[in-house]
Amino acid sequence: MSKHSELPETVLRVARLLESLGHDQSIVMLPASGKTSAEAAAGLGCEVAEIAKSIVFRRLQDNAAVMVVASGINRVDETKVAALVGPLGKADARFVKEKIGYAIGGVCPIGHLEKTVMLIDQDLLQYAHVWAAAGHPHAVFRLTPEQLKTMTGAPVADVALRA
Repeated sequence: MSKHSELPETVLRVARLLESLGHDQSIVMLPASGKTSAEAAAGLGCEVAEIAKSIVFRRLQDNAAVMVVASGINRVDETKVAALVGPLGKADARFVKEKIGYAIGGVCPIGHLEKTVMLIDQDLLQYAHVWAAAGHPHAVFRLTPEQLKTMTGAPVADVALRA
């Protein structure tokens, strides 16, 4: 168990990975939880839409993790995602922790334990910068949508539920 003054192990793992990628932005520890997009945005003083939330599904054909990095204001359209990657099921907290390596509420778009099928919400591309979870509900980091695309290698897609 780490001391309170130290960063959680998952955050340290993300910090090391960001450093190895040459990312110049530090991880920010929010005083209150950033578990939801609204909480993170409130803590950062940004728009909810600028939060790059990670939504995880389970692909039925091979039990692979499927992550959609979506704008914080969007609901993910599971039908659109399934049309791109195959039929989906729900991913519970245990599945996410085992396949991705992070607890729900702090799921980072990089540094996964297993190969993850990924998609990036096209709506994130309209922002100069977005904020993503850094392995813990209180930890986030800032990056550009282009950096997100480069770091994840994920294609950009229309994944938002439209009214």
